[in-house]
Amino acid sequence: MIELKNVTRRFGDAVAVDNINLTIETGEVCVLVGSSGCGKSTTLRMINRLLPRSSGEILVDGEDIATMNPQQLRLNMGYVIQGTGLFPHWTVAHNIAMVPRLLKWPKERIDARVEELMTLLDLDPATHAGKYPQQLSGGQAQRVGVARALAADPNILLMDEPFGALDAITRENLQLEMLRIQQQVRKTTVFVTHDIDEALKLATRIAVMDQGRILQHDTPESILRRPASGFVENLVGKQDRGLKLMSLRPVRDLMTRHGSPKPSETGTEGVREDDNLRLALSIMLWQDLPQVAVFNAQGQETGVISRERIIQEGT
Repeated sequence: MIELKNVTRRFGDAVAVDNINLTIETGEVCVLVGSSGCGKSTTLRMINRLLPRSSGEILVDGEDIATMNPQQLRLNMGYVIQGTGLFPHWTVAHNIAMVPRLLKWPKERIDARVEELMTLLDLDPATHAGKYPQQLSGGQAQRVGVARALAADPNILLMDEPFGALDAITRENLQLEMLRIQQQVRKTTVFVTHDIDEALKLATRIAVMDQGRILQHDTPESILRRPASGFVENLVGKQDRGLKLMSLRPVRDLMTRHGSPKPSETGTEGVREDDNLRLALSIMLWQDLPQVAVFNAQGQETGVISRERIIQEGT
């Protein structure tokens, strides 16, 4: 879907992005991670031509973006930034409808799409459609920003530190929303963050950047198990990589299943099948439990997960 070949970006004598090569497959979530000033946001902005490249090629679906109309290119890419960039004098519905309006969709189609996306992002259309951005919480405004980026059903979604300004609880909730939405819509996504835990949670593949170069481009598990350099090893954490590996595996991988699901009992401590092993172990350590029940999406108890098995096999 996206390919960068020997791409460099200079600002005067300073090299912000230094001869990078990167291939992002269709439907993949590629997270660019690194410290401030490493070139990750510059790389993102070259993909939709908000910044021109100094040299190299950037291809989308095999076509060099330099040959494309910039406005048309951007209309076919959703773009989400930190702080949302919503128009303050437009309602939520009007903000979400911006790109479909530019594409001259019929009003009925626009209205249906706005309602669909607000529902997908857990924003009640009846309550929020007529509100203005200043009437929303930070998390709600960021959801509107994501909805606007998805409105015209683009093939590519570019996200530049979209949750960086939010509090920890709201940020985690939106990360979970992103995972849920990605399972449904499967957009090719380029996501920029400086937070390695966010990268590990969201990415299909991670590109670790430093001083304008890509040091490693691989799956979260491979980067944790086999960091390519001392910088990558320090970024992912030398001491807690085992716990980070546990966060990549769902409970269902190691649970012991019941013969058939059974109704849950009130007060039973437990986790869901798609929760990660790190969370399950944390609950058991905090509650001093040898095991906890596991529940499916319907709230039925489908098995148990033990502390001993997580410690022995979780990584």
